[in-house]
Amino acid sequence: MTPGMSTDAFRRAALALPGAVENAHMNHPDFRVGNRIFATLGYPDGSWAMVKLPPEEQHRLVESMPETFKPAAGAWGRQGSTMVRLEKAKPKVMSFALEMAWRLAQARSGQKKSV
Repeated sequence: MTPGMSTDAFRRAALALPGAVENAHMNHPDFRVGNRIFATLGYPDGSWAMVKLPPEEQHRLVESMPETFKPAAGAWGRQGSTMVRLEKAKPKVMSFALEMAWRLAQARSGQKKSV
């Protein structure tokens, strides 16, 4: 059985992306690039994280790993905000999801850096 991802491992993976910084939003940690949030930790509780994905990538992950990924509620979810159950998240998949979220936020911020 593959162990899930800890909050510390999620934080390290998010902050390893170029230009990523940790901040706070709504009383929980968030991760930003170019002042755009691409991931959060701790909502609705400490066992969850969120990554903002392109909707088509969100759909692929939810379809292939429904025990790990689910769309956030309402319009946020329809726009790609994807909840992640950390205890079920495979580190390699989570790193891929974080990079996709980082790339989307970077593109929306107008930055040109790449991984």
